Amino acid sequence: MDKTANTSRYTYKNVLLETGFEYDGEEVVKTNTALFCVETEDGKIKAVTPNDAGRDAIDAKGWLMLPAFKDMHAHLDKMLYGLPWQAVSAKRKTVKDQIAYEQKMIPEWLKTSVERAGKLIEFLQSNGTHYIRSHFNIDPTSGFDSLKHLETALKNKEKTAGAELVAFPQHGVFYTNTAPLLKEVAKMNIDFIGGVDPYSIDGGIEKTMDLVTQLAIDNNKGIDIHLHERGETGIKTIEYLVNRANENPVLRGKTFVSHAFALGHLPALEIERMAARLAEAGVGIVSSVPFGNTIMPIPLLRKHGVEVLVGNDNIQDHWSTFGPGHMLRKAKLVAGLYGYNSEWALSRTLGFATRYILPLNDKGKQQWPKAGDDANLVFLEASCSAEAVARVSPVKSLVHKGNIVF
Repeated sequence: MDKTANTSRYTYKNVLLETGFEYDGEEVVKTNTALFCVETEDGKIKAVTPNDAGRDAIDAKGWLMLPAFKDMHAHLDKMLYGLPWQAVSAKRKTVKDQIAYEQKMIPEWLKTSVERAGKLIEFLQSNGTHYIRSHFNIDPTSGFDSLKHLETALKNKEKTAGAELVAFPQHGVFYTNTAPLLKEVAKMNIDFIGGVDPYSIDGGIEKTMDLVTQLAIDNNKGIDIHLHERGETGIKTIEYLVNRANENPVLRGKTFVSHAFALGHLPALEIERMAARLAEAGVGIVSSVPFGNTIMPIPLLRKHGVEVLVGNDNIQDHWSTFGPGHMLRKAKLVAGLYGYNSEWALSRTLGFATRYILPLNDKGKQQWPKAGDDANLVFLEASCSAEAVARVSPVKSLVHKGNIVF
């Protein structure tokens, strides 16, 4: 999309927006749309007015405007994106194998991490993502360099991308001597304290999780831990966080478990019980939408009001080679896995890409965009959000806080 002038004020014409649902009885059979003009100023939507095709404005060419996408689980600091192709090695079978490999490779990766993080951000932006929750390694090998390099890369993109940062002790809190570093980084300008598989990596749940939760409480941070453990230790770790969130309301809405594979291996009644407890405590789940023998119970979690966020996680790294770096593809995967194939269900599934900002509410009433909303916009070659999810429609333009990215 061509810019008119270097200003924080823009007007777009011929913008396709959703206006409501069309019904056959009680079934939604179509999403109605119309063309509008949209004005932005100082990072906000200033006005949405009837279309004026003759107006002197940026021509959106009838593209569908949707809320820009949010990737809620990424590792911008240590992807191999930008390096020569390298598939995952079959020799590294455990998390501790991967830790040993990272300890060897991180000094080399850090040499180019600023440049490569920038390229990865641009790749995500090309697919409509404007905001990223990124974990960064904090460990004796990385020290604070992973954070410093990532901060530089994000500073370079500050006008076109937003982020929140998670201190991630990938090598364990006590398995390696990371606890002192975690205590220091908790005082810095980050957003979440992370963790990984406390039982299998550090040898116990309480010692690690006591430190993580107390650092979050003392420093006004959120919590986002990686939990791959299945079975009893995985459930006990989730229950630990639920209990701490109940005891400390400051953690409500700021505490997340990434992956949480243990939930995908529970009987249905137990999933219902855990979902109710998670919702009551305000503890969310962040999923990269795995498949195979672990199908996460996302519909049950959402039924109980659990916030389920979605991210790409691996895009090209030593853990996995299949991450698409595309939130619409993730939304389509959700739709395919759980049978969300109707017009209404597909339109709701868009919320997994936008963190639940949707043009229409569940009843079909227009709720976005409106004056005062953040001007984080993506334009697609699609007739409606249901089609955008089902067909992974081409992204034509991205706007972050009113700034045109492309």
